[in-house]
Amino acid sequence: MFDELKKVVCDANKELHAHGLAPFTWGNVSQVDRNAGVFAIKPSGVPYDDLTPEKMVIVSLEDGKVIEGDYNPSSDTPTHYVLYKEFSELNAVVHTHSVNASAFAQAGRDIPAYGTTHADFSYTAVPCARALTEEEVKTEYELNTGKVIVAHFKENGLETQSTPAVLVRSHAPFVFGKNASDAVHNAAVLEIVAEMAMKTENLKNNVEPIDKYLSDKHYFRKHGKDAYYGQK
Repeated sequence: MFDELKKVVCDANKELHAHGLAPFTWGNVSQVDRNAGVFAIKPSGVPYDDLTPEKMVIVSLEDGKVIEGDYNPSSDTPTHYVLYKEFSELNAVVHTHSVNASAFAQAGRDIPAYGTTHADFSYTAVPCARALTEEEVKTEYELNTGKVIVAHFKENGLETQSTPAVLVRSHAPFVFGKNASDAVHNAAVLEIVAEMAMKTENLKNNVEPIDKYLSDKHYFRKHGKDAYYGQK
């Protein structure tokens, strides 16, 4: 069952690795089928070169339990599950440990919007959610990671369509998309944007964010005038 969903997710995971965003097995891609009430995700610990559609794991959107697959799902599956449950508009999730974006996460910093490349990608700075508490790490770490992301978005009036990525403090990015391939594309753009921001700050101290009128021009030209869903 779910042959097409498995193929799409398998291909996206291989694409993630091909972009250099997930060395070794440090990353995963999932995509949801809301009509069927499931999502597919990469199996845990399987090298990308060994992935096949048949090895993808199907997880219930109702309770987060595996309903099909011979492998254990990615250890980050509970995070994906929470994100799909709480963000009804969300169709795909990518998690990586890409170097530059993860560096901002380790510094506990948002990635500022300094230029039009960022503005084409996201209407806002890429936010960094708080670190998990010791209790949250010791009890249901991955599930609580998802809850921390959800809380940050809700508390700050953010939406996954217009803010397609988030960093988790001391951890790494989670990236969103309209499908698995789109989410991988966004993860690649996030890494470029993070590198650009880092180099910009190396060239000049106290850099000002991009002017809103220029940011608006680029974002809405690419995504449409009704593309922003959160607070302005």
